[in-house]
Amino acid sequence: MKFMVTWQIHQGKIQEAYALFSAMTPEQDAADRGSQVKQIGRWHDVVRGRGVTICESDSASAVSNWCMNWSGLLDLDIAVILDDDETRALGKARAKSS
Repeated sequence: MKFMVTWQIHQGKIQEAYALFSAMTPEQDAADRGSQVKQIGRWHDVVRGRGVTICESDSASAVSNWCMNWSGLLDLDIAVILDDDETRALGKARAKSS
């Protein structure tokens, strides 16, 4: 499954959050994420202290566990997402069943 994780850094915590994130090596970042979560991409709106990550995992628990590592500094939302092909296939299947 693919997930979209959006976040907003808590008010007054932007400098702390970016200092912590910036100090992480790629290896530490991967360990923080865990072996069950593959990060597809991550984008930061540094001025507003928010961003989005697209990741893939067979485990919603693994994605939730990763997010909990940051919940002291960030408000996070997790959504299951589909790509274009998956969305089209779903739409076609629903049209056939109506």
